[in-house]
Formats: sequence, structure tokens, C-alpha cells
Amino acid sequence: MPAEAGGEVMSGVAADVPSGTVGVRSDADCSPLITVAELVDVLAGDAPPTLIDVRWRLGGPPGIDSYRAGHLPGAVYVDLDAALAGPPGPGGRHPLPEAADFAAAMRIAGVGNRGSVVVYDDGDSTIAARAWWLLRYFGYHRVRVLDGGFRAWESAGQPVSSQDVTAVPGDFAAKPGRLLVLDADGAADVARSGILLDARAPARYRGETEPVDAVAGHIPGALSAPTAENVTSVGFFRPAAELQARFASLGIEGSADTVGVYCGSGVTAAHEVLALELIGVHAALYVGSWSNWIADRDRPVATGPQPGRAA
Repeated sequence: MPAEAGGEVMSGVAADVPSGTVGVRSDADCSPLITVAELVDVLAGDAPPTLIDVRWRLGGPPGIDSYRAGHLPGAVYVDLDAALAGPPGPGGRHPLPEAADFAAAMRIAGVGNRGSVVVYDDGDSTIAARAWWLLRYFGYHRVRVLDGGFRAWESAGQPVSSQDVTAVPGDFAAKPGRLLVLDADGAADVARSGILLDARAPARYRGETEPVDAVAGHIPGALSAPTAENVTSVGFFRPAAELQARFASLGIEGSADTVGVYCGSGVTAAHEVLALELIGVHAALYVGSWSNWIADRDRPVATGPQPGRAA
């Protein structure tokens, strides 16, 4: 089956990482999340992390406007469409960027092979999770997401800057294929033999509304698992015990589970992958997601509140 840009796929997942494993992290000493208090401490240390602001909203306004209105001091702005995705097309609205393009964007942002990175967005970490996932996929493990994002930072009374920042260029080298990836055939396989989660809003899953893509519905066999349920009302990730209970209700409990996640274009699904990572479950991301699935009109579409048949 075809490989996603920048990495090898085998049976629909990245060939060099075991699927469905639980309780193991590539960097066991580094949580995927960092709190405001923890970030304040490390910024005052001898080796402060590179800060990347990735605020973005579907339909606008442009994230750079939010950045210029106020951002974490020293943070560099990185645009989702320009740096965290390839050009839209049959591969989806936000396909994987080419390794060389992503590496160049990260070097401009100041990312170095021997440093660390903290990414943040407005608050619920949806866009930050995409940046986290891409850095991890391209071989960079020392990256964390600011839990609660800019809202948490500002609410804690921390300083904010409105000055554009130009980073000292880094030396990041992309090494793709370090996280699990699904293509359309792989997503169909997981829907049949494992657990495929649809991270979009329930109404989009049911096919009642589709504000972005040309066809409404979901991949047959996929379970509805809205990303919004991963966080509290103010945008912090829920405690691990709550996340475990949430995903256990969807049948995700042990190392034998093979889990895949998709959304509309592979952005919010990265948030679900991060939530699963917080409880030790390594899920595969269908990067092309629904926007890629419906590009082939021969692929089946299910509607309604049930998973439908995964033939």
C-alpha cells in the first residue's frame, strides 16, 4: 500500500514501531506535557527550551494576528498550513509535509538537535498536539506541549510580549517514520481488526453536518471519540485516571489493542494520539483522515450513531 510522505508504512502502520504497545515511551523521562509552573522554572534554567507558538483556527483569523497581539516572551510563530502540513490535495487537507520542508521550517524556528522544545496554542492543545506529533514523527523526542496553552500562561499572570521574534537558526535534521502512521487501507484494516477512533464532533461522525468536507459520515467500523472529551472546560488535559476510564469505555485497555485515530484532516486526531500517549497507549495516526478517505469515491461511508459495518 502507498507510503505516506516522509515515512515507510507496512500493513498501514509505520514499520519500525510496534503497534498497540502500552506503558513504554521513547523518552521515558519526559512527559508530553508541561505545566505553566514547570515552564517558568525551565525557562529560568541554564538550557531554556525553544518556544513555538502554533495558534491557528479553522476559518481564521490568522494565528499570526494572535501571536502579534501577545505571546510568550521569546516564542517564535509557526503556521500550521505553511509548516505543519504539505499542500492540500488527494492526500488530505493537511497531509504530512516533506521531511526537508519540515526540517527547514523547524531550523528557522530555532529547533536544534541537542535542545528541547515547548509548543503551545490558544488553550486546548489541538494545534500544539499536531506540532508535537510531527516533531516526534520526524525523530525529535524532547518536545512538550504547554498544558492549557496561552490562556493558562496569561491567566497565571506570566509576562506576555508583542514583539516578533527571529530565532537563531537551529540544526534540526528530520528522521521520518518514528511514530505509527496509517494510510486509508491501514485505517480500514484497523476498523476491522482493532479499534479505530473518529476524533471529530459527534454530529460530523453521525453525518448530520459536515462544515468542511464534501461528504458527511464516518469510516465504517470507526467509533466516535470526540477530541473535546480529552480536556476540561478550560482546556487542560484530564487526569490520567479519567482518560483511562474514557478510553476503556471504548474498549482500549491492554497491550493487545491495535488503535488508530483519524479526524477531518489529521490535526485534531493528533490530539487524541497525545491523550492516549498520556496513558501509555501508542496509537497510529491516519494523517490523511476523512479528507483523504472521501477522495476515493469507491471507499464506503457510514452514517448514524453506530460504527456501521467494516466490510
